[in-house]
This record gives sequence, structure tokens and C-alpha cells, in this order.
Amino acid sequence: MTSLPEILLPAAIRSRYVDAINGLRMHVLEAGFETPGRPCILLLHGFPELAYSWRKVMPALADAGYHVIAPDQRGYGRTTGWDANYDGELAPFRLTNLVRDALGLVSAFGYTRVEAVIGHDFGSPVAAWCALVRPEVFRSVVMMSAPFGGPPALPFGTAALPAKPQAEDPVHRELAALPRPRKHYQWYYSRREANNEMTRARQGIHDFLRAYYHHKSADWKANQPHPLAGWTAGELAKLPTYYVMDRAQTMPATVAKEMPDAAAIAAHRWLPDRELEFYSAEYRRTGFQGGLQWYRCGTSGVFNRELQIWSGRTIDVPSCFIAGKQDWGTYQRPGVFEAMQATVCTAMMGCHLVDGAGHWVQQEQPEQVIELLLQFVAQARARAAG
Repeated sequence: MTSLPEILLPAAIRSRYVDAINGLRMHVLEAGFETPGRPCILLLHGFPELAYSWRKVMPALADAGYHVIAPDQRGYGRTTGWDANYDGELAPFRLTNLVRDALGLVSAFGYTRVEAVIGHDFGSPVAAWCALVRPEVFRSVVMMSAPFGGPPALPFGTAALPAKPQAEDPVHRELAALPRPRKHYQWYYSRREANNEMTRARQGIHDFLRAYYHHKSADWKANQPHPLAGWTAGELAKLPTYYVMDRAQTMPATVAKEMPDAAAIAAHRWLPDRELEFYSAEYRRTGFQGGLQWYRCGTSGVFNRELQIWSGRTIDVPSCFIAGKQDWGTYQRPGVFEAMQATVCTAMMGCHLVDGAGHWVQQEQPEQVIELLLQFVAQARARAAG
């Protein structure tokens, strides 16, 4: 690990390792560590990202008096102790074990209470499950760029009915049968070939990530999201190809069509090439399979029964949602954004769609995100104080 390149970080952030976290040696970025006894904020990244994705907001949260902890999650970056083998055990990547990772990390730092757990992209459901399962520890939650639809429902009122086999979702056959055949990205990510196709992308990992981040950002002007009417092939086909791909295409080939030109890259502000190079260097080293295992847990459905333990349970701690206004992620699962506000979160204190940001909201518009986060955490603490 000593041979790894230096991470380009603001002076207020340090990189460190914490051993024996649920079988992991976890790489962590932290800010506000100089003063003992500070309240804790935990930041959880998504895919294909790293703890580094929080570099723009961590110093301001620390300046506001918090100890800010951002790990490379299981399967990512410099955290070790996980298996990247497609044929290896999938269970360590299930949501309840990711919650155990988060709980173990804050416990190792000596915290029995976390003021806010904040998750972006696939980190959002992990944060949501933290707040749902252990609300006495995770006292408020911010979900970013991926709304939370709640635990899966248990079969209800079926005692007099014969058992039925698990029904296959017909939407995948319907997508494949469209005049322009399509496939859903999460099921693409669950394929054995996906990691190899991305790590060996024809354009190289650096240019693949450049195009991927660009395509899902507000810089791609065709990102004009709106609610979809339902989980049907016709509605899902309205999503951009980074979500509902052309059936014959890989993800690198999909995003390559939207690669920004050299002038745009040279002028890039929210993710200059020197910062993108850190992501690409890490993914060249680790590959993508660690993150792809998370998608496989979801698409396989094999861990739904475990999650049904919490069927009907709501998130009752103060909650908030933040996403880019130009982010299709808010609507990619029809009805979830609305259900999160109406029934899943009983103490929702705001849903904010930040203009000028796509999917990478805390990197594209960090100042606005910082303001919203600090406002929310202050309000949540005031509410808890009575």
C-alpha cells in the first residue's frame, strides 16, 4: 500500500486506514479530526466513485464543527479484504452487510451516535438502510441522487392460496423486443462480462470514465429528466442510454458516443483531468467488479427475503433528499421519488433538486450541496433537542 500514489486532497483532509472493520482494512478520508469530541458525519459514495468523491464538501462540514468520515466502501479503492471474483461469495456485498460495515467503522472511531449518514448514488440506499435498521445510531439521513423506496413487501393475505413460483419481470423481454432493442444497465452490470468490458474498454479506462461522468452530468444538455408513468418497456426506453442501453452495446461503447472534445475537457471545472486521473488510476488497479457485486445482489433478488424482515418499516429519523435537477436518477424507478416522500420517510425535511447539476451533484455544485447539508443537519439537531 505504501507504493500507491498520493491522493490530491485539500489540506484539511487526511487519508488513513482502519483495520478489522467487518473483515476489511478500510481506507478512509477524514476531516475535522484535530478536535476530539466532535459530532460525526458519515459520507458514503456510489458507483463508479470513491471516498474521493466527497473531497469538495468535507472541509466545509469540518469547518462547521463536525468530524467527517468518508470510506472507500467494500469493493472499492484502497479498502481491502473483499473478493473481486465473479464466482466468489456474493453475500458480503448485500445491503445488510454494507450497513454492518458502516456501523463497524463509526464504532471503531468511538461513536455510538452519528449526526447524519449521507449517501450518494448506491451509497444512498446504504445510508437509508442504516437509518432504518439502527435509527438510535444514525440520527438523520440524507439520500442523494437515488430515492429510497423502502423495504420489500412481504406476501400478504396468501394463507389460503397455493404457492406460486417467483414471477420473472417481463420488462426485460419487452425491452429486448422493442423496435430499437434495449436493456437495463443494472442487469448489464450484473453480467459476467461487464467488468472485463469496462476494464478493457477500447478507449481506455480514463476516457471511458470521462465520457461516463460527462454523459450523466448537467454538461450533457439532453439530460432533461421528468417522471415516468410506470415500469414498462415503453416508459423506460425514454431514459438515456446510460440507464437503458442499446441491447448490443457495452457501457464503454454507449458513453463513447458522448465523449466531450479536447477543448471541453481542458476547460472542465468540476472534474479536471488531474482529478479524474485519480479515479482512473484506482480503477485500473482494482477493476470494477467490487462495485458490480452490489448490482448483482439487487438484480438477483436472492437477499430480498432477508430485507423483508423490515417490511412495512419506515425511516422515522429526520431525512432529506438532494439531487441534481438534470439527474435522471431521481426518476429512473417510477414512483419511488413520490413514495419516499409520501410514506417511506415519516420525517422528511426537504427534497432539493439543484439546478446546474446532473448525477454527480456534490462534485458539480458543491457550494449548494454544502449549504443544503449544513442547513439540514442543523435543523435535524434542533428537532432532536426538542
